Amino acid sequence: MALFLSDAWFNEVDGLQQQAGDLNVPSSLAALALNITVSGTASGDVDMCLNGGRFERGHHADAPTKLKLSAELARRIFLDNDQAAGMQGFMSGQIKVEGDMSKLMVMQSARPSEQQKDLLKKIKAVTE
Repeated sequence: MALFLSDAWFNEVDGLQQQAGDLNVPSSLAALALNITVSGTASGDVDMCLNGGRFERGHHADAPTKLKLSAELARRIFLDNDQAAGMQGFMSGQIKVEGDMSKLMVMQSARPSEQQKDLLKKIKAVTE
């Protein structure tokens, strides 16, 4: 198991994503890249990107939207798939958004494929 958003976690996730192959990502998510800065991790702020339904280290140069949120909230949204936490975080100011906010609506309305759900279970299983 690896600590959420640590280098070891990204290494585990990279391997799982490669093993998963085609995730059958809905077309609305396939072209979506969101840069995310997560605060409050064991190693400080962590930059990541949700790109085409996959987690990536660092920011994507062409992502039109950037989110800033806490590690606790990131875990609830991205690992627990808790959409209510995302909405509450946004409404309460716990999530800061820069850039094209319409991209968030795409993420909220898209339903993950079965392949994405299976991958998420595997990611959660290796996350401390």
